[in-house]
Amino acid sequence: MARTKNRGSEEKISAPLNIRWKLGEYIRLSKEDLNRGKDDSNSVINQKALLDDYYRQHMDEFESVQPPYVDDGYTGTDTNRDSFQRLLSDIYAKKVNCVIVKDLSRLSRNYTDAGSLIENLFVQMNVRFISLTEGIDSYLNPDSISNLIVPITNVINDNFCYQTSKKIRQVFDMKRRNGEFIGGFAAYGYKKNPKDKNALIVDEEAAEIVKNIYEWFLDGMSKNAIVHNLNDRGILCPSEYKKSKGLNYQNPSGSERPLWSAKTVSDILKNRLYVGDMVQGRQRVKSYKIHTQEQVPENEWYIVQNTHEPIIERPIFEKVQELLKRDTRTAPQQKKLYLFSGFLRCADCGKAMSRSQVKGIVYYFCRTYKDQSKTACTKHSIKHNQLEAAILYAIQQQIYLVVHYANILEYIRAAPLQKNQSIRIDALIEAKEKERSKIMRYKQSIYQDWKDGEITHSDYRHMSEDYERQMAEINAILNRLTEERKKLQNNADPEDAYLTAYRKFKTLNKLTREVLMELVDHIKVHENGNISVKFQFADELREGMEHIEIDAQSEAI
Repeated sequence: MARTKNRGSEEKISAPLNIRWKLGEYIRLSKEDLNRGKDDSNSVINQKALLDDYYRQHMDEFESVQPPYVDDGYTGTDTNRDSFQRLLSDIYAKKVNCVIVKDLSRLSRNYTDAGSLIENLFVQMNVRFISLTEGIDSYLNPDSISNLIVPITNVINDNFCYQTSKKIRQVFDMKRRNGEFIGGFAAYGYKKNPKDKNALIVDEEAAEIVKNIYEWFLDGMSKNAIVHNLNDRGILCPSEYKKSKGLNYQNPSGSERPLWSAKTVSDILKNRLYVGDMVQGRQRVKSYKIHTQEQVPENEWYIVQNTHEPIIERPIFEKVQELLKRDTRTAPQQKKLYLFSGFLRCADCGKAMSRSQVKGIVYYFCRTYKDQSKTACTKHSIKHNQLEAAILYAIQQQIYLVVHYANILEYIRAAPLQKNQSIRIDALIEAKEKERSKIMRYKQSIYQDWKDGEITHSDYRHMSEDYERQMAEINAILNRLTEERKKLQNNADPEDAYLTAYRKFKTLNKLTREVLMELVDHIKVHENGNISVKFQFADELREGMEHIEIDAQSEAI
């Protein structure tokens, strides 16, 4: 740009009459501005009126005027705005060489971007820049660009965005902690409550599809088979379903006709939202300037239980999560999983077992031995038929044991409380109270030993701290036992969930994946052909048997 230098005078610069500018009016209104109301001075109408008034008063300086470049509802923290990008394109194409704005914040609220545009790009492209509020005109008054008010104003505008972003984030975090939904669109299977936009209600139509997905998966269908099933039936995927309901939802993939995918099915199977828990904050923007999303570690998510009506029962959801952890790949052309998919492990290396079919006979081999190195592990081969028969027998024996235990437990529970569990708890409480009294006596005695000079103050302090720790542990146990006794006295003793699970298969005569999923954690195959089964609820059963033994001893007393 042409400048007149005169270090010895304060003569003002006037525009030569032969320079005619190509004017581009830039107008921006953010969402925050919109919330302030239509009468605000920053409205699109008022901004345009100010810029047009300037043009009318200086028409002789301009050769042409482009239609105004308007970004309505766009943040000023980045330059990724439709009309602003069109303005830059016109500057590069020489269609515009003068840019006018109401104030600096309309151009950008990002300190770095504002400085780069005004001090670098506009200078390089010989673009005249005018900001009415700050009285900036890079041609008529070049020093106005270097005036301290420009960087200070840009910093203030930048800080305004930071403070606004911080306040909004604090409000959103508070809502997340309270279990209020703050997303733009409800997850598939739910919709926003028309009476409360921060609450979710079940969308019955989509919820049925969610239930089907869980049922199919538990029935042994792979995720890819579920995808084909949904697409073959013509069931709309979540993004298309939202559009069919009139929601202005944009599909992130950009596909013209989105379909169900394995990732979509997997996300539905993993989403705790379907058991009634609000899960939010899984993603966040990097900063108020950089709007790209980044994943948040699970331990930083906002999870609030039982905030809305569940679609999936919690036990079913937990069973699905266990299945998702297993190796459940299917062979080509297979829609259902093999019987033992995800359950078999090598007893020595711990790796999953591979399935092979030789001359019509199915075998299982250690995957390390088969795929990696025959020196790293041994074959651990076992036939499918032998394995199936052995597992069926083991499960039948476990069911018999549990049902027998349940019958004993029912007999004990039918007896008066004073003769079974309450006797055990009372005895434990009495023993712990005696132990606590003994520790209190020890603590008093060491104090006297210190006073008499038999032990040092350091020894007394360490011993006293140790006794305090033991007292705290005993008090915690006593509190727990007291609560347990209260529950027994109130008859709050429903049948344990694992007893119900085993009772369901009392007459089992055929092995199925449903049985394995309900009762088996994993199966280890040993080199000699032996197997070992880790059952579900093993710890609960062992604890229950111990209680029976204690109750029997109490009865004998």
